[in-house]
Amino acid sequence: MTEIRTNWTLEELEKIYHTPLLSLLSQATALHTKYHDRDEVQLCTLISIKTGGCPEDCKYCAQSARYKTDVKATPMLSYEEVMGAAHQAIDSGSSRICLGAAWREVRKNRPFAEVLEMIRGITALGVEVCCCLGMLTEESATALKEAGLYAYNHNLDTSESYYPKIITTRTYQDRLNTLDIVENAGITVCCGGILGLGESVTDRLSMILTLATRSRHPESVPFNQLSAIAGTPLENASPVSNWELIRTIATARIALPKTVLRLSAGRLEMSHEEQTLCFMAGANSIFSGEKLLTVGNPSIDRDEKLFRLLGVKKRPAFKEAIS
Repeated sequence: MTEIRTNWTLEELEKIYHTPLLSLLSQATALHTKYHDRDEVQLCTLISIKTGGCPEDCKYCAQSARYKTDVKATPMLSYEEVMGAAHQAIDSGSSRICLGAAWREVRKNRPFAEVLEMIRGITALGVEVCCCLGMLTEESATALKEAGLYAYNHNLDTSESYYPKIITTRTYQDRLNTLDIVENAGITVCCGGILGLGESVTDRLSMILTLATRSRHPESVPFNQLSAIAGTPLENASPVSNWELIRTIATARIALPKTVLRLSAGRLEMSHEEQTLCFMAGANSIFSGEKLLTVGNPSIDRDEKLFRLLGVKKRPAFKEAIS
């Protein structure tokens, strides 16, 4: 059977997901070792350049202006502030800098022009730059590409069928259209989801299926565990077990062999042992720094300790998967 496939079925993914865990990990590890350096993990740093005040109604998000949370809308960071944070992240080992703004969509205005300058400045430092700015037009995607943008993050969050229960201010197709625009502009796609929204296992696998059946698999897929935020509609959501996360990552590794799988929000509550199992399942990237947008994240010292324990080295920027 061809390993790099775009014709997966939901039934196949369900069978993989429910494989006895040790066998599942063995299959995932074999593919991971074939296409990636087994002992290499990429550090990414997310810089929130514009926090809060978002008009969207994503039921999990502390940055939505529709909910009463502790997050208040703040002005956009300056070029100097962003470059300072980028330098600090790179000094700590990050090879990918992600810029996130609480926007519904990119508009042709001064803030966007400032983001383009930030991209140029950080790209000149020799690292990958990723942006998460909301929906794009072909014109804005071209401008991002010309500025040197390496990747664009636009998560699907969950399955198409469950999506309307979480977000109503934009459609699933809107998100897929943005992915197409990003891809057509020659920017790599970063697209993943959130576990713990009240979705079923089938919903999680359906999201993976959507990504695995695209004509070109995403360059990276982040997996987030919901951090239930007081004041949001999902403040009382039940947490997902780490076993479910591990199975989800292993299934994604088998369906998306060359893709970088990012262990994102939710690591603060995970032990070193639980994170290690995620790496064994196929995760090969984490977000570094004590904050991930509005939620906590393990300290750099704690991550360094984990890397030393495992003998893990840091993945450099612009490294293509082994063919």
